[in-house]
Amino acid sequence: MADVVSLRRQEPNGLVLREVSGKVLRLTLNNPPANALSIALLDALAAELDAAAKSTDIRVIILAASGDVFSAGHDLKELTTHRADGDKGRAFFEKSVRLCTDLMLTINRLPQPVIAEIDGLATAAGCQLVASCDLAICTDSSTFCTPGVNIGLFCSTPMVAVSRAAHRKQAMEMLLTGETIDASTAKDFGLVNRIVPKQYLRQVVDKYAAVIASKSPQALRIGKEAFYRQAEMGITEAYDFATGIMVENMLARDADEGMGAFLGKRMPEWKED
Repeated sequence: MADVVSLRRQEPNGLVLREVSGKVLRLTLNNPPANALSIALLDALAAELDAAAKSTDIRVIILAASGDVFSAGHDLKELTTHRADGDKGRAFFEKSVRLCTDLMLTINRLPQPVIAEIDGLATAAGCQLVASCDLAICTDSSTFCTPGVNIGLFCSTPMVAVSRAAHRKQAMEMLLTGETIDASTAKDFGLVNRIVPKQYLRQVVDKYAAVIASKSPQALRIGKEAFYRQAEMGITEAYDFATGIMVENMLARDADEGMGAFLGKRMPEWKED
C-alpha cells in the first residue's frame, strides 16, 4: 500500500467525501441509503472530477461508496416529483440524464485512470458508473443489474457504458432481463476486473492505485486518451492512429527518461507536468 503523504477529508455530511493519499484521490459517494445519483450528487461529483482533471498532483482516482449500496442509479423519487411539472417532467428528465451522461464522459476523458471500488449493489446508472470507470474491483458479495425494463424504462444510457465494458450478448442479457447478477458473473461478463473478500477490498484497490500512480503521468495521460479513441475506430484506422501516438510518445520526455533508466538499470525519475 502507498504511504500516506497527505490526507484531507471533506465535511462528514457531504454528498461526496474526499481523501488524498499521496498521488491518489479517493472520492466516496455519500448519499444514503442508496447513494442515488440525484442532481445534487451528480453536480458534486462532477465538480470534484473537474478539479482533479486540472491537478498535476493527482495521478489516480478511486471512486467508492459508503453503506451497502454502491449506487442505485438515478433518484426515482426526485424524478417522479417532477411529473407534476407543466411539461410532465421533460425538462427535468433531460437535465438529470444529461448531467449523468456528461459525468460518464468526464470519467472517460480524465487524464487520470479511475478505479471503481464496489461493495454492494450497483444498479441502473450505478452500474453505468462502474462500467464507465477504467478498472473495477468488487467484493464477492457485490451485485449488478440494469433493471429499467422491469419498470417500463429500458436502461438506454446505462446501455452505452455497459455494452462497451461487457461482451455484447451478456450486456443484452442484462438489459433485456433486468435480472441481478453476482460478482462472479459480472467478472465473466467483463464488468469487473477482480473480486476480493470484503475485508481486503480497500487494501487491494489501494495497491492497484499505488502501482498505477508510480508510473509516468505523461504516459498514463497519453495512453488513456488513446485507448478510448482507438476503441471507436476500425482496425486499420486504429493502427494508423496508434502508430502516430506511439512515435510521439517515444519522443516524449518521460519515454526518454524511462528507456534511459531501464538501460542504465536505475529507477526512472518522472517529471511533473
